Amino acid sequence: MSQYTGVAVSPGRVIGTIYSMAPPVAEPPAGDTIPEGADPATEAARIPAAAATVQATLSRLAERAPGEGKKILEATAQMAADPSLSQTAQGLVTSGGKSPERAVWEAGDQVAAMLEGLGGYMAERATDVRDVRARIVAELRGEQAPGIPERDEPFVLTAIDLAPADTATLDPTRVIALITSDGGPQSHTAILARQLGLPAIVAAKGIHEFDDGTEVFVDAGLGTITDEVTEEHHRFAAAWTELQENPLTYEGGGGVLADGTRVQLLANIGNAADAQEAAAAHADGVGLFRTEFLFLDRDEEPGVEEQAAAYAEVLRHFPGQKVVVRTIDAGADKPLPFLTDADEPNPALGVRAYRTSWEKRSVLTNQLDAIAAAAKTATPGGAAIPWVMAPMIATVEETEDFVALCTERGLQPAGIMVETPSAALIADRHLTVCDFASIGTNDLTQYTMAADRQLGSLAHLNSPWQPAVLALVGATCTGARTAGGDPQAYGEEAQRPVGVCGEAAGDPGLAVVLVGLGVSSLSMTPRSLPAVARVLSTVSLEQAKDLAAQALAARSAEDARDAVRAGLPILGELGL
Repeated sequence: MSQYTGVAVSPGRVIGTIYSMAPPVAEPPAGDTIPEGADPATEAARIPAAAATVQATLSRLAERAPGEGKKILEATAQMAADPSLSQTAQGLVTSGGKSPERAVWEAGDQVAAMLEGLGGYMAERATDVRDVRARIVAELRGEQAPGIPERDEPFVLTAIDLAPADTATLDPTRVIALITSDGGPQSHTAILARQLGLPAIVAAKGIHEFDDGTEVFVDAGLGTITDEVTEEHHRFAAAWTELQENPLTYEGGGGVLADGTRVQLLANIGNAADAQEAAAAHADGVGLFRTEFLFLDRDEEPGVEEQAAAYAEVLRHFPGQKVVVRTIDAGADKPLPFLTDADEPNPALGVRAYRTSWEKRSVLTNQLDAIAAAAKTATPGGAAIPWVMAPMIATVEETEDFVALCTERGLQPAGIMVETPSAALIADRHLTVCDFASIGTNDLTQYTMAADRQLGSLAHLNSPWQPAVLALVGATCTGARTAGGDPQAYGEEAQRPVGVCGEAAGDPGLAVVLVGLGVSSLSMTPRSLPAVARVLSTVSLEQAKDLAAQALAARSAEDARDAVRAGLPILGELGL
C-alpha cells in the first residue's frame, strides 16, 4: 500500500486509474549545431514555420475550448505568434550556428528570464513562454507535444504541473481527478479545477511513484491518494458520482442553518459575464467584484466614463442587492505600468492596492467617481447597492482616509478588506470608523504564515485551515461585535458585517467554521453555492460554534480540518 498527501484545492472522491502527462520535452544538447554544410538561413527559417504551426494548433484548440480555457489558449497562441522569440532564436542560428532546436530553447530561456525579472503578473507568463518553447522544439523534431494523454476511458491525471494550454484543454468527462506534484492552491491549475468542479490536489510529493495503470482512491477533500482501495472508498466514490448525476441546487435566499439562522451566500466575480453567471446561480449578491479586469494589460488607466459603463453593466444584474466592489488591487502579482513599481524587491510587501494612492491619488479617486456614477444607473428592479472596500489596509488612519473619500462621493457603505494581521488584530478600531469588513483569506493566510502563496513548495503553509489564520478571522469578528452598530442595520447582535471572500468561503466544511467564528456572509465561485448551502443546513449556530472552537484548538491545519470533517458526516455522504 502507498499513500501520498497534498494540498486539497477542489473537493471530490473518485476511484480511477492513474495516467501521467507526457514527459517534458528534453532539452537539446548545449553544443547542438546545424549539420555541416547546411544553409544557416534555411535552418533558421524552420523556426517561424514551426511557431506558426504551434500557433495554429493552439488556436484550433481554443475554438472548441469553453470559457476561461478559451482565453488561456488564445493567450498562449498569441505568445507563439510573438516574433520576439522566433527572431531571437533565428539570430542564434544565423550568427552562432546553433541548431534550430537549441536556438529556440536558449531564446525561450532569455525571454522567460526577462519576464521573471519584471515580477508579478509578467513573471507568471514565463511559464507560458517555456510551454510555447517546448511545443516549438517538439514541432521541429517531429515529436508529439507534451500534453494530456488520449485515453478512451476516464482516468486520474497526474502531472508535475500543468501549463495554461494544458489546463485549458482539460475535459472533465475524461479526466475525473487531477493531481500535481508541484503548484500551489492559487496556481492557475487549482483555479481552473475549482471552476470545472474537478477534484484536484496539488503539491502531492511522490505521486509519480505510482505507475500508469494503477487504480487509486482520490480524496480531494482531505488531499490524499491511496492505492489500497476499500469498500468504504467505493461508497464514498459512489456518493460523489451520485452528486454529479443529481447535482445540488440553490435557489437563493442565503444559507439557512438548522436553527433558522441565515448567512448571506454571495459570488466572487471579475466582469459582467461573471455577474450574469452569478445571478443565474441565484447568488444573493456579490461579495467580491474584482475591478482589475479593466486595468490589466494597459499602459494607461481607463477613463472615468469607460469605468462607469463597465461597473454599471455589472450592477444591473443585481437589482436591489448588494455588490461589494473592491477598488483596484494592483501590485504584487498584478503590476500595472502606470501605477506600480516593477523594481520593488518584494512586491507582495510593497506599494500595492490602497497604498498606490499615497503617491498617485487620482487613480483611486477616478475609480471612486466611476463607481458613484455607475451607482446612479437605474436597473429594472431598482438600483443595485454598491458596498465599496479598499484592499491591503493595515492602519486605522488608512481606513479613515478611504472612508472619507467614499463619503465625499456618497458611497456608503464603505469598508475595508482584512488581509493583514494588523487589520484583524485591531478590527474593533477599524470597524468603529467604517461600515463593514471583508476577509481575504488568500492574502491573510500568506501574510500570517509568511509564505508566498505563489510558491508550490510552501503550499502546505498556505492553508486557510491554519489555526493561526482562523484565530485572526475570529479576532476580526470579535472586533466587529465590539464596534457594534445599529441593530436594525446589523442584526440583533449589533455586529458590523464581516464577510469572507477568499477561497476558504467556498469550502463547505470551512464555511461552517467561518460562520461559527461570527462571519455573516460568504462569497465564492457560483459553482460552490449549492454545496455550501446544503452543508450549512445540517448544523445549528451552536454546533457551528463548537466546530469552530475545535478547529481553533487544533495543533495543525490538518488536525483542524480532520476534526471538523469528523463532525460533519454530510461531507462523506455527498462525496465531498
